[in-house]
Order: sequence, then C-alpha cells, then structure tokens
Amino acid sequence: MSDLDRLLQSLWDDYAALNAQAHAIHQLLEERGEVVVNDHIAFRTFQHDKVGIPVLAAHFIKNGYEAKGEYEFRAKKLFARHYEHPDGKYPRVFISELKLGEFSAELQAAVTHLIDAIRAEDVVHPGFLHGGALWSPVSYETYHKLKEESEYAAWMAVFGFRANHFTVLFNALKSFRDMVEFNQFIKDSGYPLNDSGGEIKGSPQEMLEQSSTLAHQVEVEFADKKAVVPACYYEFARRYPMPDGQLFSGFVAQSADKIFESTDNK
Repeated sequence: MSDLDRLLQSLWDDYAALNAQAHAIHQLLEERGEVVVNDHIAFRTFQHDKVGIPVLAAHFIKNGYEAKGEYEFRAKKLFARHYEHPDGKYPRVFISELKLGEFSAELQAAVTHLIDAIRAEDVVHPGFLHGGALWSPVSYETYHKLKEESEYAAWMAVFGFRANHFTVLFNALKSFRDMVEFNQFIKDSGYPLNDSGGEIKGSPQEMLEQSSTLAHQVEVEFADKKAVVPACYYEFARRYPMPDGQLFSGFVAQSADKIFESTDNK
C-alpha cells in the first residue's frame, strides 16, 4: 500500500468512527450491489501561516496532487482551493479556510489561542490531517460564542483537523435514475438531508448536482461539560459532461456555500 493509500484509509477510518451515518450509508449501498466511489474529501482550517490551506495541501502535493480551482465564499468569509491527482482513481481534495482577519478581535483571539497550542512538528506529521483538535478542549461557552459569529469556527474549535466530509460519486452508482430517487432512498433509510437551498444544490446546466445529510450528532467532552453537537456529514455528487465529453471536475461556489450548512444545528 502506498503512502497516499494509507493516508486516505486513515482519513476514512477517523471520519467513519466519528460519523456513524456515513459508515451505515456506505454499507446500505454495498448491500444493493453498488461500488461506492469517493468523489472528494473536504477539510476545514484557518487562514493562518501555521495551518492555512498550503500547509494541509502539502501532504497531498507530495503524493502527486496538483492545485486546480479557487473559490470565494464572501458571506461565510471563506476561501477554498481544490486539488486533483493525475491518477483518476484518487478522490479530489477540497480545502477551505476561514478568513480570520474579517472577524471580530474576540474571535481572532480565541482562534489564535488554539493555533498557538499546535506544535511545529504536528503540522508536518502524516497524521496531522486526521489529528483532530490539537489543543485542550474549549468550554461550551466558548463554543457558543464562536458559533454566534461563525459556525465554521465553532466546528473547528471542537473537531479540529480531520475530514469534514467524504462524498459518494453518484455517477458510479447503477441502481438510481437520478438524484431525486437517490435522495429519497437516503431519507427512507432514516437520514435527514440538508435542505438549505433545496435538497439538490446545483443543476445539470451547472454540470454539478450535490446533496448531503445533516451532520451526525455526537457527544463532545468540553472543558466544563458534555454536550451533543453536530460533527461530520456525508455528501453526494453527480457530475455532468462538459462540451468536450469529459465530466466537469470542479465545484460550484453557490452550491458549496449551502453544503457548508450541513453542520448547522437544525
């Protein structure tokens, strides 16, 4: 097994352990005879020299990945890039970062305190991408104060560095006519979907349709109490061919903006 294969397996193992719904849905699809192909893995981080997009991306670039599209999410104050491997068997990687400079001094101070706790050797270690929160647990009050300004920042404070979601490539499935039928299967199996902007975000005209579950709720040990909060979710993507016949390989910022809300409390 290559270093990249080991990294991807470790990322899935950490993600599936935190997100029981993803493991269950994966099994349900396999029981239907489907081969589940992963379209992309998404990560969250902060726009900071110590842990920004280039730091996370370096772990993939050294394994052959190349930078592709860039995306702005002005309302959520996020920037993102996606990366692809020349060998099409590997999933895309989507990394977003919170633009700390656009937030209050209080949020910046709280996040900087977390980042200061990360050791330099942590970020270059292969396990960094699934290392979780590399700082002491935050208080439940801090979590909620961050959440008032940015759900994204609050999620990071609790869960840290790990896959925020994996994504089933609809195109590789054989037993569903379209995303509507697929989404109904997911709901009938007991997993609510993120309906922000509609259950299906995007369109064939945009060459990409996406949907996702609502984040799995998990009990977290905060500094001062235990509480249940939304963790990770499972995404589903259908890609359409471009005029040259190749499947569209990028992302649609307007759709991704709504996918981010899969970790909001509903």
